[in-house]
Amino acid sequence: MRALRLQQWTKDPELCEVPVPEPGPGEVLIKIGGAGACHSDLHVMDWPAGDLPWLTPFTMGHENAGWVEKLGPGVEGFAPGDPVVVYGHWGCGWCRACREGIENYCENAATFNGGAEGGGLGLDGGMAEYMLVPSSRHLVPLTTIEPRDAAPLTDAGLTPYLAIKYSLDLLGPGSSAVVIGVGGLGHMAIQILRALSAAQVIGVDISKEKLLLACQVGADHTIVSDQCAGSSIRELTRGRGADLVLDTVGSEATIELAMSSASVRSKVVVIGIARGTFTWQFGKVPFESWLGSSYWGSIPELFEVVALAESGRLRSSNSFHSLESFADVYAAMRAGKLVGRAVLVPGLTKEKRIGGN
Repeated sequence: MRALRLQQWTKDPELCEVPVPEPGPGEVLIKIGGAGACHSDLHVMDWPAGDLPWLTPFTMGHENAGWVEKLGPGVEGFAPGDPVVVYGHWGCGWCRACREGIENYCENAATFNGGAEGGGLGLDGGMAEYMLVPSSRHLVPLTTIEPRDAAPLTDAGLTPYLAIKYSLDLLGPGSSAVVIGVGGLGHMAIQILRALSAAQVIGVDISKEKLLLACQVGADHTIVSDQCAGSSIRELTRGRGADLVLDTVGSEATIELAMSSASVRSKVVVIGIARGTFTWQFGKVPFESWLGSSYWGSIPELFEVVALAESGRLRSSNSFHSLESFADVYAAMRAGKLVGRAVLVPGLTKEKRIGGN
């Protein structure tokens, strides 16, 4: 089968021919219907050799959905042909966090699987025709959504969902929420805020096309990210600032903007991984404001995200591309030209790209 493999650190991945995996006990082989291209893929490609414990080569792609192709011995609850999404962070399965379904915070993450986090993140992912999933507990059934449409739910939907779910106490009538960066995660965050809260939702980005998408998916207001963005947010919040700020970028500049936009007794959650820093100083930030991060989401929360999508209240704005188009997709991502989520679909030819939904 064809698979997009990261062969060496700081190098672009390569499309290779590799054997189709054979599922062993407890494992499930998935025929891939779509694999989302995430900005964190660029960070993985650019990571210096030796900084991560992962071993190359491995197949890229941590946002995956498809159909059950073959069950390994002992697997129950699924049958060949079942449509599923794949939960992306594969924990040990026996620590306290994993037993609660919170495998994104696995207590043995540093040592289990050699420190690899999951498919596409140190282990073979879904940018291939088939993907081997180590346990059926990582599969969430689909009912009404096609796998290629659902693939981004597993990260671009799940990651902001976690941050918003645990901030809902701040988002009653009269509150405001700001989403910095209206990309793959940001346009999903706006929809989740609209579906779950009463907050006024403000989208911030440097791209006019992405701000238009923000309006289309439910933002009440949009702001160009420039030197006036902080004051513009203050004006829209009647001088209070935002009760919740989600930073989907995570650079030094966006964290500074987030903190300058926050109200007293607010929360700023950084879910982008640009690895920016922020210097705290008494009086520099609003009193009782909280700055922190969250990471991905749990298996139970992925069930909730899928249910939200299947109810029609959450939809990823996708464009679909062949595996052979990966270089064009990632080049557009580096240039900031992708609007919504790009999904790689095995079986598409480069000449038959399908536009956004």
